[in-house]
Amino acid sequence: MSKFMELFKASSKEFKSIRCITLTAMLAAISVALGSLTVQLGEIVKIGFTFLPNEFVYYLFGPVVGVIYGAVIDILNFIVKPTGAFYFGFTLSSMLTGLIYGLILYRRPIRLPRVLLVNGIRSIFVDLLLNTFWLTQLTGNSFIVMLPTRLIKLIIMFPIETVLLYSLIKSIEASGIIRKLFPLKNA
Repeated sequence: MSKFMELFKASSKEFKSIRCITLTAMLAAISVALGSLTVQLGEIVKIGFTFLPNEFVYYLFGPVVGVIYGAVIDILNFIVKPTGAFYFGFTLSSMLTGLIYGLILYRRPIRLPRVLLVNGIRSIFVDLLLNTFWLTQLTGNSFIVMLPTRLIKLIIMFPIETVLLYSLIKSIEASGIIRKLFPLKNA
């Protein structure tokens, strides 16, 4: 339990760092730009790549920064490119995603099984179940009716998202940028 609390303390201390604020702002700008390139397929499926800069923030700065960043980026993406009415449930999903990624990736060595685990948890519990539930609230469609389409999207995007995130983190780690920006990180 003490390691769990240490993770939250360390992540909350990240807010005192100018690096954290500037890097999250830059990655948020990239995320918003990528969000404007998101493709809406029908009423219930969106495909985009905003997950990359967002998940990188969660990896670098942990669960506390991840939760706050998740809320802010969801609202920013809605302001820049609204698709339908604003619904706070998706903001909660974004915050939960930041928490999950922060808990599993922050200050831990990045290995493919860890990235598979975190993407699996997020894909099933947040994207497939929770977001589909939010969509039932917005559209009035049945959960069971929407589930097959959402499942197909998950099956297609899961390997793509996993490989892209793992490759991004590993290539940035290999470049030495992480060690230069964060010399005390245990990553």
